[in-house]
Amino acid sequence: MSSVINEIEQQFKKHAVVDVKSGDTVKVHQKIREGNKERIQIFEGLVIRVDRKTSHTASITVRRIASGVGVEKTYLLHSPLVTKVEIVKRSKVRRNYLSYMRARTGKSARLTGMAFDKEAVNDVRDLKAEAEEEKLKEEVAKAAEAEAAKKAEEEAKLEAKAAEALANRKSDGEEE
Repeated sequence: MSSVINEIEQQFKKHAVVDVKSGDTVKVHQKIREGNKERIQIFEGLVIRVDRKTSHTASITVRRIASGVGVEKTYLLHSPLVTKVEIVKRSKVRRNYLSYMRARTGKSARLTGMAFDKEAVNDVRDLKAEAEEEKLKEEVAKAAEAEAAKKAEEEAKLEAKAAEALANRKSDGEEE
């Protein structure tokens, strides 16, 4: 039974996710759907908590100060709505859950930065997902091409009918 559950979980798990740690400053790119429009919203803040790192329910809690008010958002890393997580800064911390950061503001809220390779950490490419995306784009292009050909064929038929109708009118006009 548990193997079946694990198998299903693996289907929904992203193949490659950025290794986010507590104390990182990240930019989370999230899909927002408003009516029939879809856009990407970026939320930048400090990761104060990382939960269940190896699970498909892995989540991070990101905190930032917006207009003088602390805002915390929790994101599921393997959610299809989270398109990208980009690490901006990595800080030295000793805890997984930085709840003490909620009470700190100003200079006391600063964390000591660490040197890290930003390109190497953020370069997470999911080749399978990219291949699937490419296939979907090709299928959409083929469907659009087929639709355009069908439309052109219908227009050609309508033009032929119109030309035939004009020819019939002219011949009817000549007969009178």
